[in-house]
Amino acid sequence: MAKKDAYSADQIQVLEGLEPVRKRPGMYIGSTDVRGLHHCVYEIVDNSVDEAMAGHCDTIIVTMHDDGSISVEDNGRGIPVDIHPKKKLPALEIVLTTLHAGGKFGGDDSGYKVSGGLHGVGSSVVNALSDKMRAEVYRDGNVYHQEYKRGKTQYALKTEGKTKKNGTKIQFWPDGTIFDTLEFSMTTLLTRFRQQCYLTRGITVALLDERQKRPEEDKNHPRLYRFSFEGGIAAYVRHLNESKEAVGSPIWFEKDTDDGMVEVGLQYTQSFQEHVVSFANNIHTTEGGHHLSGFKAAITRTINAYARKGGFLKEKEENLTPDDVREGLTAVISVRLKEPQFEGQTKAKLGNAEMKTAVEQVVNEKLAEYLEEHPAEAKEIIGKCSLAARARLAARAARDSVIRKGALEGMTLPGKLADCSSRDPSESEIFIVEGDSAGGSAKQGRNRKFQAILPLRGKILNVEQARLDRMLANNEIKSLIIAMGIGIGEIKDLSKLRYHRIVIMTDADVDGAHIRTLLLTLFYRYFPELIEAGYLYIAQPPLYKISKGKDQRYAYTDEQKEIILTDMGVNPNDEQDSGAIEETEETEEAEETEEEGEAKTKKKSRANIQRYKGLGEMNPDQLWETTMDPENRIMLRVTMEDIEAADNVFSTLMGPEVPPRKKFIQTHAKGVKNLDI
Repeated sequence: MAKKDAYSADQIQVLEGLEPVRKRPGMYIGSTDVRGLHHCVYEIVDNSVDEAMAGHCDTIIVTMHDDGSISVEDNGRGIPVDIHPKKKLPALEIVLTTLHAGGKFGGDDSGYKVSGGLHGVGSSVVNALSDKMRAEVYRDGNVYHQEYKRGKTQYALKTEGKTKKNGTKIQFWPDGTIFDTLEFSMTTLLTRFRQQCYLTRGITVALLDERQKRPEEDKNHPRLYRFSFEGGIAAYVRHLNESKEAVGSPIWFEKDTDDGMVEVGLQYTQSFQEHVVSFANNIHTTEGGHHLSGFKAAITRTINAYARKGGFLKEKEENLTPDDVREGLTAVISVRLKEPQFEGQTKAKLGNAEMKTAVEQVVNEKLAEYLEEHPAEAKEIIGKCSLAARARLAARAARDSVIRKGALEGMTLPGKLADCSSRDPSESEIFIVEGDSAGGSAKQGRNRKFQAILPLRGKILNVEQARLDRMLANNEIKSLIIAMGIGIGEIKDLSKLRYHRIVIMTDADVDGAHIRTLLLTLFYRYFPELIEAGYLYIAQPPLYKISKGKDQRYAYTDEQKEIILTDMGVNPNDEQDSGAIEETEETEEAEETEEEGEAKTKKKSRANIQRYKGLGEMNPDQLWETTMDPENRIMLRVTMEDIEAADNVFSTLMGPEVPPRKKFIQTHAKGVKNLDI
């Protein structure tokens, strides 16, 4: 073997201390984008929440400082500062500079009975990914402090002054060489802290924004928020259903089991979508886990048993399915256990199998008791589930007709679809366009190899207020489902998706925005997996074409238009609209002869601005160049950062309740830009 190909021990890298975190940050906080940035705050706050769950803390103050840092202060016991017997260093320094060091690894002598766990790495990971961190501990009447730079201790633990308070304050400055953005969002943090206060009764979390320049989305919020909810999970369920028509009052129960504490809140609504969220030791398990599986199995079994016993289900009738039972259900499941096993450091899924049995037993027992003790509410719930079952049977017939239609049409698919020649989903994309005019331009301007065009006629059905059977009777929705190829409902199969880029391309006016919203509602409610996988996009066609002589440019916003005009040497204040400009350029001949030099100068200083009201106004080559060409186009990827907020927005804007929608419009009206009436 040649020497250059040798593979020996000296080529093996050993990363020490916190180096692995800086080398592979995504392994510890999920990503280095805005989600990872906020995850750092959650890690520190979760430590304080653990103190609260252990009964030693009731107030947490989070401050967003003007220098880009964030501090988290609690009134807990304070991280220990005494010397560790083995490491011969202060416990504070070990916790903040060593992976897998902390008081949360179980055992009878551990510092916590239950905790968010953080696998003992949370604080040290944040330290490693911070340009600077400062820790202050208020304990035994003293103030202790220590600073770190990218995870490395800057000086030995110091004592400075006396204090009567107890607790810990951690302030950190995220490292700009690690994170894509350093801008924290008050809106994002508020959602998280509200959750924590609902889940931990008696705790108060305050969020203070001291930044001079605030992001646009935060300007609608006061600079100080304080959360505290004595109603706990029942209040949380009520909050989630604010914009929905509820069935009865929230049902709440909790019980300690040998495997951990189980707490559940639930309430039915008249909507057609379920909204179930789960937590383990106050950590939001976005991908569920065994506790969520136990809840779903138990609620189906319990409601079917009650319906049989009460004669609501006849002897020959089929049982209610899980989908029937969960239609319109809002539920919060919270479990607390001693040694949580999460899948991944970001704790998206709970892996403790014993919690499935624990949750099942508690829900079976407590929900059955509630139904027996509240016959009127029970009858209303069973009626809601039975109606869902009848709608399911009707939807099955409608869905089967869609599948049959798709099979009969074979590879031709819907007649209006101009398909691409490629059969590789990873390189194929479909543009959903508004109307035949825009569809015609898009079909002529596209790259036929990988771009498909599906024109929609008119506005699709608002699926927020319709069940599957009525939805599938809508021809435009039916065509879209067949074109995508993945089916819907029980037979949905993402592996059959024909395009990995689904692009909504509508006009830049009120009707276009409405159609876009209707389509987003469809995808959010029936195809959320496509959003989570990053397959859904919104095209950004230009608003203006600006011409001056041979110089032609496109502007996508009013701000861009002004920049382009200035760059062309034109005063933006002189340019009102294309009609006015054309009239100005056609100056009278008499004037030109008398003041020829002045007229020519005036003409040279003017630009022609064309405002595009619709995609159909654009020539095929213009549409390709500005909106469809992968080399030049701008597209927005649709994401769901906050499922709770997304659910609330769709329920408010697209649901049947008018007052919440009116309130939303009044609140946000002043922030609307480019309103086209």
